[in-house]
Amino acid sequence: MSASTPSQSGIRIPGMTAHFLDPFGHEPRGHGRLRYLAGGAGAPLVLLHTVRTQAEHFRHLIPLVRERYTVYALDLPGMGHSQIVPGASYDEPAMRAAVKSLVTRLDLRDVTLLGESMGATLALTTAADLPERVRRVVAINAYDYAGGIARSSLLARFVVTGALAPGIGPTIAAVEPRPIMRAVLRGGLGDKAALHDDYLDELLRVGRRPGYPVVARAVYGNLPSLIAARSRYPEVSAPVHLIYGEKDWSRPSDRQANQQLLPTAGFVEVPGAGHFIVLERPDVPAQVLNEAMRPASPAHGCHAPVIAAPEHRGRWPASRCSTSTPAAATAPRRLRCRR
Repeated sequence: MSASTPSQSGIRIPGMTAHFLDPFGHEPRGHGRLRYLAGGAGAPLVLLHTVRTQAEHFRHLIPLVRERYTVYALDLPGMGHSQIVPGASYDEPAMRAAVKSLVTRLDLRDVTLLGESMGATLALTTAADLPERVRRVVAINAYDYAGGIARSSLLARFVVTGALAPGIGPTIAAVEPRPIMRAVLRGGLGDKAALHDDYLDELLRVGRRPGYPVVARAVYGNLPSLIAARSRYPEVSAPVHLIYGEKDWSRPSDRQANQQLLPTAGFVEVPGAGHFIVLERPDVPAQVLNEAMRPASPAHGCHAPVIAAPEHRGRWPASRCSTSTPAAATAPRRLRCRR
């Protein structure tokens, strides 16, 4: 069912090995063979990446948590080095089915799901479907609002709109010049230096896989299904932590709407950070994850983590953080960090 194999990626994460989960059944539009990285020790932690990336997106987060968790970083269907299945669906329900397949076929229990962007939405909907298996959800910059990446910049809007256009869309999706890909990804970062050349090279290499332009085009076009998936958020019974970058593409109204759907969720806003928090501030989700595994202390109430602001290249002196409770009794405690 799950075979260990050397990773096909050009990026190595110490302590992690690549595995493949073969498809179950013969559904013509199934998700195919799934690749995932596994390593560490402790309770299971499943990591779900963003649009147009892969498991190595979490290369800087994994070393910070693998002493407390057994980490499973999944390449979502058709992305990274998971199999590309002609005619497969890449809408939210199909990708959620792949996540559930990983969790159930590996018989993972007491699972923490952490996702960024599209992965955050999938973490929440998977938790709604598997309440008996999911212990906690960490949702980073959930990608569930109109416009999506097109809000990032005029260039990103041109790329996505062009890729989805009838006729010329497949051609545009197949063309990914390095300078354009770099500019689009940096549009999701507060700290532009957080995009490393080897990761950009890996994403471009994956983009040259046969059939990948079809996958990229389908994933860009799945935004309506991710927006529709917000209706599932109130069904999540596990504790939820919402993390947003101050400069994320979501608007304050988008974030407030999700807080209303998840009124007991913890909330952290990271100053200066953009959409790809695990690239520029992996310490933030790592602190949330590691604090969650520590015994409860009456002196620390809701366990709101104290988030440090980065000094340079992701390391800043400790910032002053404050918590406040909104007037509504059902509203979550908010943590806002200031430089």
